Amino acid sequence: MLKEIRIHGRGGQGVVTTSEILAIAAYTDSKQSQAFPAFGVERSGAPVQAFTRISDEKITIRQQVYEPDYVIVLDSSLLSTVDVAKGLKDDGLLIINSDKPASVLGLQTKARVVEIDVSKKAIEVLGKPLVNVAVLGAFAAFTKEISLDSLLKAIGQEFESKKEIAEKNKKLAEMVYNESLKK
Repeated sequence: MLKEIRIHGRGGQGVVTTSEILAIAAYTDSKQSQAFPAFGVERSGAPVQAFTRISDEKITIRQQVYEPDYVIVLDSSLLSTVDVAKGLKDDGLLIINSDKPASVLGLQTKARVVEIDVSKKAIEVLGKPLVNVAVLGAFAAFTKEISLDSLLKAIGQEFESKKEIAEKNKKLAEMVYNESLKK
């Protein structure tokens, strides 16, 4: 079954990398996948989005994702300017990097909303609030669309020339994955 994911963040946060790693992990799990950004006049700090599709069958759609099954938000400050839940299916899932409970984030959606403070964990492990890869640990735990093992392999592949960065990101993604399983 085809699953569509929309990822929101700001320019410079690694939204496109997040989408690509997700697609690589799905492919590693023997699924078909696509990853692509929405290009415009993005600049550092401006709202950006990228998309991923995952399916057990060949994917023939070649357009943006308008009715996602899942939405990932890397920066909760976007909630005041971007309708991140737009088009999200009622039985979908919205994962938000936030230190605030979903009840105070002011979202209007019937979908399940999960907040997880990935920034805090990223600072602990990476020394910086780089959350793009780590949030995929939460995605893997909550959706089961990708396995943790494939996610860790995809992170290693993405950062192949930067072994130390790869290992820290793997550790962080696994930490977020394990914490998410408890929610």
